[in-house]
Amino acid sequence: MKQRIALPITAFFCSLSVAATQAQYVSGKGNDVTSPLHLTKPDYVTPYGETTTASVKVVLDRVHHYLDSVTPAHLIDKTSKTVLSDLSAANANSIFQPGDFRLLSYEWGVTYTGMLEAAAATGDNKYSQYTLSRINFIGNVVNQYQTYLQQNKEASTPVRSVLQPHALDDAGSLAASMIKALRAGANAAHVRPMVDNFLNYILNKEFRLKDGTLARNRPQPNTLWLDDLYMSLPAIVQMGVLTGSSKYYDEAVKQYRLFAGRMFNKEKGLYMHGWVQDMNPHPQFHWARANGWAILTKIELLDALPASHPGRGFILEQLKQHAAGLAARQDKTGFWHQLLDRNDSYLETSATAIYAYCIARAVNKGWLNAKAYGPMALLAWNAVTTQVTDKGQVQNTCVGTGMGFDPAFYYYRPVSNFAAHGYGPVLLAGAEMYRLLQQHPFEINDSAVQMTR
Repeated sequence: MKQRIALPITAFFCSLSVAATQAQYVSGKGNDVTSPLHLTKPDYVTPYGETTTASVKVVLDRVHHYLDSVTPAHLIDKTSKTVLSDLSAANANSIFQPGDFRLLSYEWGVTYTGMLEAAAATGDNKYSQYTLSRINFIGNVVNQYQTYLQQNKEASTPVRSVLQPHALDDAGSLAASMIKALRAGANAAHVRPMVDNFLNYILNKEFRLKDGTLARNRPQPNTLWLDDLYMSLPAIVQMGVLTGSSKYYDEAVKQYRLFAGRMFNKEKGLYMHGWVQDMNPHPQFHWARANGWAILTKIELLDALPASHPGRGFILEQLKQHAAGLAARQDKTGFWHQLLDRNDSYLETSATAIYAYCIARAVNKGWLNAKAYGPMALLAWNAVTTQVTDKGQVQNTCVGTGMGFDPAFYYYRPVSNFAAHGYGPVLLAGAEMYRLLQQHPFEINDSAVQMTR
């Protein structure tokens, strides 16, 4: 395997720009009579036509190894830094042992789901064990603090966001991953109460517009965030799977309709990042990762909705329109730009990984045509792999991002290997690419990747 060298972001993108704008000049002996010039091997920036299930597994293993080593599942005493071997000793001075990432975050909800998908795709249970061990640990800690708070009502705890969620970010992504973990064997006695508490927050406590649309009052009053599709609807629809109650399916589809009616640009096939009530005219910034949350939510809905649900047709049509909008804007390197319709904005990893997963999943499920969309997903995955270091870190991921109404805000968002948003999408993309290569093998015809079925 080639050694990957981590480039500074400016150097990385400059190298892509220079290489991608110059055609390869055929040198050496031969002409079109004596040599088949159309079969000349191009000098691609991104690996092309070389992907195998074995190479996908190598990337998944690398990411797993890194994350398993830098996300300890322990409580420690904040003062002495000693690990609590007995959770019954947890108190107001106890904290999670620090690692590179937090165990309780919406980003890590995606990571837990990605690990479960990697296990299901490859048959390697070390991935699912990552998720189950940590979610069970969180459940045990929450259970302990529920007892502790009965006698110490105002005490601080490291699980406040679980016991008292204050935002959709606290609740939806983690709840969805926990429901999936229950199906994989998580401890229902401790995990199910967390799920119920999260769903109670989403359905009964989160701020809404007058028509019932889930909303926030930041950065402006009565604001819709495209991100909130993923921070709420996968949990709601998974609750339908868990309970069998159609009311959850109905609410999830209703919410998607309400968001799409305000935020989907039909001409571009893209979603705007934010929508503010009474803002007119309204700026439209098609931020890549927010569009990732939107298409990822559609995949979650289609995975979970019963075949007979009347809302499936609407969600499927939205998926097709969105996928077409994204396909038209994929960069020649396989990545997508930070602002999807502004090619002078930088190329971004987490969104590219989300799109690779969603398009591959849709192809594997028969929702999108394999021959039309399979090569797009494969190129996106190959691009993502160039940003996974030998250590297993994911490079060039945009850090957490609020909402802006001018281009500079999005153009100059920093990137970091410690932006947690990159890891779950890479795991999801690798898992689904593994399946894609099994279900839809490709061949090289006239130097081009072609899906054969």
